[in-house]
Amino acid sequence: MALSGIQIYKLLPQTNCKDCDFPTCLAFAMKLAAKQVDLEECPHVSEESSVQLAESAAPPVRPVTVSAGEHEVKGGNEVVLFRHDKRFFTQPGLFIRVRDTQSADEIKAKVKPVGEYVVDYVGMDLSMGGIAVQAAGGNFGAAVEAARSATDLPLILIAPAADLKAGLDKLDGETPLLCHATAENWEEMAALAKEYKVPLSVEADTVDATVDLVQKLQDAGLKDLVLSPTQRGMLGTLTANTTTRRMALKETFRPLGFPILSFPGDVGDPVREVSLAAQAIGKYSSFIVLDHFEPATAYALLVLRANIYTDPQEPIQVEPGIYEINNPGPEDPLLVTTNFSITYFSVANEVESVGLPAWLLVTDSEGMSVLTAWAAGKFDAELIAKDAKRFDAASKISKQRIVLPGHVAVLSGELEEELPDWEVKVGPREAVDLPSYLKQAL
Repeated sequence: MALSGIQIYKLLPQTNCKDCDFPTCLAFAMKLAAKQVDLEECPHVSEESSVQLAESAAPPVRPVTVSAGEHEVKGGNEVVLFRHDKRFFTQPGLFIRVRDTQSADEIKAKVKPVGEYVVDYVGMDLSMGGIAVQAAGGNFGAAVEAARSATDLPLILIAPAADLKAGLDKLDGETPLLCHATAENWEEMAALAKEYKVPLSVEADTVDATVDLVQKLQDAGLKDLVLSPTQRGMLGTLTANTTTRRMALKETFRPLGFPILSFPGDVGDPVREVSLAAQAIGKYSSFIVLDHFEPATAYALLVLRANIYTDPQEPIQVEPGIYEINNPGPEDPLLVTTNFSITYFSVANEVESVGLPAWLLVTDSEGMSVLTAWAAGKFDAELIAKDAKRFDAASKISKQRIVLPGHVAVLSGELEEELPDWEVKVGPREAVDLPSYLKQAL
């Protein structure tokens, strides 16, 4: 059972040494009880107390990593049910499945574009998590070898124990996820996971059956487990995932405190598969196995994931500065925006897409959009002028024209006073109208 902050405090040195960067041991204890710090941050806790504090220090959802070389997909380590309560920490990995009944060439042809897929989204590189290889009556070892030859992304292996061993022997030094331990095979699957030191998924039809299997596997010495409910439909998956995660977080029920593995690909229909994958991203799945890979749908799912797993209290920001778009010269205008990443990329992409040269001054507005920053006093004439001077705009631009976003046209008079040598213009309210504005008005 998890300990309260006061119970934890009684097990700490109570010296208020501040080596943990907190003013008192009580403050550290309260943070530890809330799962907001690690026990290792207290260098003076006794070994005896460490043992007693282990449960309170452990995250309610155990972190599990699937890796291959420099690539890894992490699951678990979450502390809240809803993103707005704090934030979600560990982005789920999207895996594309191949089967051992496919030829080596077919597997490579499907795997290669998955491994190569990288797309830029507001300054972040989005990519797929890995490949799932499933036994279906063919040569499983050869299928694993073919997948590995086409990509270095992590693998999920889905097969009976005998086939899994053949696949594991092809993956020296890697940490794939093995699937699945069931009520019928858990002993041989546990032995295999222990031998190769890899995580193991637990598949059961009900929560009670899952708990029973988890306890057996833990008694066998396994710690890195992943839960795989058998439900595949929208309602069944939502119910299973939510019940599991709620029990882990709200009740600190350790047998369900593990990452979740989902199989939207099992429904067969590519359109329904995407809908189920979107639900899995939003509702607690850490490893998501799909059967179909299309860049368009992959992009939609990865962007959804990025939006859900960013910190709602810390907007994605672009480094303030002056950016060049389409190799501008000293005669080209200076556009102004804030350093909220979506605002920046909206402006930059619209101008870049039509080949128009321009300079773009990105001000330090603490990651807020134009109107939000203006309302908060983080985007005004004084700050714009300050950043224009800080980044030495005058040395880059001889025909000194600066273009304000249309939403803050009210700042034009004040900016003329702050930058008397510049011609201040007011651009359109929306980024999509920038190309026509630049062609006609400048």
